[in-house]
Amino acid sequence: MDRITLKNYRCFHDRQTARLAPLTLLVGENSTGKTSFMAMIRVLWDVAYRQRAPDFKEAPYDLGSFDELAHHRGAKGGRAEAFEAGFNVARRVAPGKRRHAGTDGQPFHFDVTFKKRGSAAIPVKMRLLHQSIWIEANLEGQSWRTSFGTPRGTWKTSDTVPLDADFNWTFFPFFYPRYSKVFEGREIGAELTPLQGSELPAAEDWELIEQLVEAHRRRGMNAYTDHCYASAPVRSKPRRTYDPSRPTPDPGGDYVPMYLASMYFRDQTQWKDLKHALEIFGKTSGLFDEISIRPLGKRDSEPFQVQVRKFGSRLKGPRRNLIDMGYGISQVLPVITELLRRDAPSMFLLQQPEVHLHPSAQAALGSLFCKVASRERQLVIETHSDHLLDRVRMDVRDGAGRLRPEDVSILYFERRDLTADVRIHSLRLDEEGNVLGAPDGYRNFFLEETVRSLWKRQPAGA
Repeated sequence: MDRITLKNYRCFHDRQTARLAPLTLLVGENSTGKTSFMAMIRVLWDVAYRQRAPDFKEAPYDLGSFDELAHHRGAKGGRAEAFEAGFNVARRVAPGKRRHAGTDGQPFHFDVTFKKRGSAAIPVKMRLLHQSIWIEANLEGQSWRTSFGTPRGTWKTSDTVPLDADFNWTFFPFFYPRYSKVFEGREIGAELTPLQGSELPAAEDWELIEQLVEAHRRRGMNAYTDHCYASAPVRSKPRRTYDPSRPTPDPGGDYVPMYLASMYFRDQTQWKDLKHALEIFGKTSGLFDEISIRPLGKRDSEPFQVQVRKFGSRLKGPRRNLIDMGYGISQVLPVITELLRRDAPSMFLLQQPEVHLHPSAQAALGSLFCKVASRERQLVIETHSDHLLDRVRMDVRDGAGRLRPEDVSILYFERRDLTADVRIHSLRLDEEGNVLGAPDGYRNFFLEETVRSLWKRQPAGA
């Protein structure tokens, strides 16, 4: 995802576009919509790629029903009847690969309109667009109707795709097997109603629409089995002893000790690689030097402990239980494990990963983000840490990671005066790590804290 658009969604009234990059940092005061922004990214991911019904209450986000989601302008303005969201994807063609006319090499856009049904917010229109080539599905009662267009004209299907009774929808009805004939056979032209331009699609029209759908289908096939990882701002509490269970990812990171133990018992190669990566971060951050699994039995079905060790100046210190090592390690362990595991997902949504970390560890986390973020692994991070943000800027300046200035986006969320609206400012870095295009609110946001830290309180009566 390269850009996110929002309109009439929670605190975002006017249509806004925010730039995403391999590493995107969300900053701003509390209650300015950063969590809502991240929740919408996951909803778009699920609807567009995984063909799942949107769930605005799925942990770690609970944004409520339609009435809590649609923007409200106050007593006179009322509540919006619908809200919209969408994203751009810039198609990148690998060297040596053939560039398909009409789709590859150029961005395409997906957007969805939500309306109220019962108390829930459901999609009523979805649109996939590339320049002047588009395909759209509209919900009419209990059925989807598909229409599409090219520079030569626009058409709609005379038939519809019904919803099933359990609302387990196929969110792209034009992917529905029943409609595969729309893109495979020319004989179905009689089932189309011309809306504008040519009466029937020509061969080149079919080819353009097929390429658009196939391009999105290929991306969807990759993303369907790839979850969008979203972490909670407060993660699981450590336990002295763990009972083995299936390591299913969860926002609080409860599964991480079980995942580590699973690697230890069942795949020593992956365990050694992950252990090594975790210990590099532990040493860089000053949190720990060694992490290990201590079995309390001879089989992987028996309890185990997670232990860490901090080396002294001359001797290695004793191994200590994770619960005895302070809260910072247990809070950051789920985040760095997800980032460093071999099968890490391609989209991360992280809320305040710096929680309970001292400043040098927060900075080290910024360096880790610079190392793992890429076009294939996108990180969207809400943070209140200027130590983390400054380390990202300096690593980009020094070339310490693999990110270039354009690979970092800073989104500053600013509440407008006397209204409930929030404006998103998309900021960039230059080659020296300086923040470009920062509004006065952003500069004051950090300057006031700096001045406060330097100001010395005068003694009473001075």
